[in-house]
Formats: sequence, structure tokens, C-alpha cells
Amino acid sequence: MASKAQCRTRHAPVSAGSPRARIWDAVARISDSDGYTTPVPNLALILVILYAAAILALARGKPSGGGMDYLLAGRKLTLPAFVATLVTTWYGGILGVGEYAWRYGISTWVVFGLPYYAAALLFAFWLAPRLRSSGAASIPDLLHAAYGRNARLTGATAIFALTVPVAYLLMLATLLTQLTGWPVWLSVAVGAGFSALYVGISGFRSVVRTDILQFGLMYLGFAALLIAALGHTGGISGLWSSLPTDHRSWDGGLGWQTVVVWYLIALQTMVEPSFYQRVFAARSPEIARSGVLVSVALWSLFDFFSIGCGLAARVLLPSLDDPLAAYPALAGMVLSPWMAAFFTLALFATVMSTLDSYLFLSAATVGHDIAVEKPTPEGERRRIRFGLLLSALLASIGALVFDSAVTVWHHVGSVVTSSLLLPVVGVQLPKRWRYSPAAATTAMIGAAVVALAWILAAGESGYPFGIEPMFPALAVSIAVWVADRIAAGTSRVR
Repeated sequence: MASKAQCRTRHAPVSAGSPRARIWDAVARISDSDGYTTPVPNLALILVILYAAAILALARGKPSGGGMDYLLAGRKLTLPAFVATLVTTWYGGILGVGEYAWRYGISTWVVFGLPYYAAALLFAFWLAPRLRSSGAASIPDLLHAAYGRNARLTGATAIFALTVPVAYLLMLATLLTQLTGWPVWLSVAVGAGFSALYVGISGFRSVVRTDILQFGLMYLGFAALLIAALGHTGGISGLWSSLPTDHRSWDGGLGWQTVVVWYLIALQTMVEPSFYQRVFAARSPEIARSGVLVSVALWSLFDFFSIGCGLAARVLLPSLDDPLAAYPALAGMVLSPWMAAFFTLALFATVMSTLDSYLFLSAATVGHDIAVEKPTPEGERRRIRFGLLLSALLASIGALVFDSAVTVWHHVGSVVTSSLLLPVVGVQLPKRWRYSPAAATTAMIGAAVVALAWILAAGESGYPFGIEPMFPALAVSIAVWVADRIAAGTSRVR
């Protein structure tokens, strides 16, 4: 899936010439004569060690209740906790924002901001209160209630494939390798093991507690970077006037069709598992709705910080070899060594907040949704912990095997989102407008197969007819629904 967090990422494993290696190579090539001073690795490492200790301290304790306590923090999320954990989960691919802003200017906000705000607002007003009142604990629970067991298992399989956090582990390993000098495999193992350890202690409660800390770090880090950068550009007006003309245009010189596609992609928000998980965990339907609304406001603020930093990097570092390094390079140029080290910590926190969320989502899918029989609360907890180990293992393999996380994201997202979108949203429709159970499962499988076939049929010139795989897959899902409703109408007439 290509959620906002995922669409914003441009990362791949370390290899010669890969983006993951180039991030730091590009930074290293900026000379001191250009005003850049390398952040002191030891300072950053000290802060990261203290951060890891704080994470473990926050994750301590055992669930006090049954399965729902481990799975959804007892469905007691307050508004501040709801907002902190939802906001932080959305920015795991943060370096991609800097790259895009450096390349295309304010269109970053038009592409990665506006469409997602709109989708989130639709989710808040239409879905959030209904979902919290449903008593469900996951998207597959909804599918089961509406369409039966086969739809549940099909949806759960898709969500598991979607949420195994390969790319976020890649980024964490990148940061660890640069700080410690460890080989990539060791950074991957430590990152996966540490994440599974603290998330496994108290389940979703661990995720929420640590996300609150990570929320503060990411906002402070990027606010400090932007303030320092504006001091070098002559404020906001100086920054604006110094940008190339294309960077001040709404489409960044890319054309309206490229921008419009992102508004369709943003509909993936309607089946984003992290949204559903937080809504199900909210203390009340009112908090579920208000939490999403407040999150939209805070996303817009963080987008101002992060996009502003990307634009500042374009002005202050116009010859940057690799825009993927925009944020770390800018931090080294405008911040003191201590503050640059703190900003490195903020990058860690931004990545970890998404890694732990998706790791637990994939584990919960194994423990709660892919189950032949309903387990006891203790049994479900054991299954979720097994899911943590399984997800961490698969993410580690993916981090070491795949050469491009972006490609994996795009392909998995295209397949899974087109498969789930209409059946999941259709759960909220009156029964006469829903898929029948058999049709829902057929639509999910059919859309996934078509999307996968479309991806495999791509050549050097791109996808067949220049059409993204999501569109023919959604067309199949719509066709199944139309045929199903016609058949249902014919049956009623008879």
C-alpha cells in the first residue's frame, strides 16, 4: 500500500549506487567551505542510546485486561494519545518529503498534503464514529461481519502483506549503520529485534506510549531545523523569492495529470489499517472523529515544517548531488553539532514511530484475524507475539533482499488497495447496496490478480497503455459489484 507515509519514501537497501548509500555519500561530499559541518556521530549515538532506554521504560508493564487490552489498549485512547499515535505513524518515509520538495517545490503540499487531508476529513465525518460503534477490532472483523469468513481471510492476507514493515526497517538500518559503522545485516537485526521487543511488552499500549515521545521529538527537530534555515534564507519572504519559478508553481512543472493521479491514490486512506486501528481503540466515537480532525490540523503543521525545510535545502544547497540527503545536509549546514545530532534523533523517532505501528499491525493480523478458531485472550496475546517475530523476520529478509523498497511499496500497495477499497468501504452501505459474500471475495481476489498481472506486464516503456495498475483493478472490482447487484435484483424479481 502507498499510504501517505509510504508514498513519501524514496529508500532502498545499501548497495553501490543505491539511494540508501547515496543519502550519506551526498552529505559527505559537501565541503566545509560550503558552510556544512558534519554532525558529530558520537553525540548522535549518545542521544539514540538514551532514546532507546526511554523507549524501553515507556513500554514497560503488562496488559491489565484481556485480549482487547493487548490488541487495542483496552479501547481507552484519550484524545491526546489518539492524536499522537495517529500523527506519528504517518511520516515514516520522511526523507522522501525532503527529496520531493527539493525537486518540485510547493507542489509537494498539493500532492502529499491536500488530497490526504481531504481523504482524512471524509474518513472522520463518515467512517470514524461508525467504526468505533461497530464493536469491531480490525478491518477483517468488518469484512467477516458483512461478507463471511472467506472475505475475512482474504482481507487479512492482503493486510498482512501490506503492513510487514520492510521499508521502514531499511531506513532504520541505514541510520544505525551510519552512526555505528555496523554491517547492514547487523543493523537490520538490531532494528528488527529491538522493535519487536518493546512492542511485544504491552502490545498496542507500548506503541501508543512510545509514539507520544516520538511525536514530541519529530516536531521539535523539524521546527528547530526550519527556524535555523529561515535565518539563512532571509525569512519566509526571502526563501520564497529565492526559489526557482517552477518550485513556486502548484504543479512543480509536472503537469496537472501527474497531480490528479495523487488525489486518486489518496483514497487509500479509506482502507489504511493504522486509521482503523486507532479508531477502534478510541475511548468513544466522539474521540475517534475529533482525533482524526485534530490530526489533520497537526499534519498540516508538520507539512509546513518538513516541506519548508525541503524548500530551504533547495535554496541553500542548490547543487546537492542527491536530494534524498536534503534534510541531513541542511541540518549539517544550519545547525550546531549538538542540534544536528538532535535532528538525527528526530529522524530516528520519525522512522520508529511508523515501524513499530506497522510491525504491530502485521502481528495483530496474524494473531487476531488469521485464526481458524477464536482464541482465549491469553492465546490471542501469544499469537500476536508470534506474529511480531514472524513480521520482524520477514521484514528483515525483505530489507536484505530487495533492492528498492519503493518498488515493493508501489506494487504491494497497488495490489492490496485496489483489492480492499470497495469491499471495505461497502461495509458501511445499506445491505441492498453491498456486495454479496461470494461477490466480495471474488472482487478482492479478482482486483488483486488484475493489478498483479498489470504489474508483470509492464515493460521498459511503463505499464500497458500508460495506465497505473490500480485503475484496471478497481474497474474489475466495480464490474463485479455491478454484476452482483444486477443478479440480486433479478433474483428478487423472480
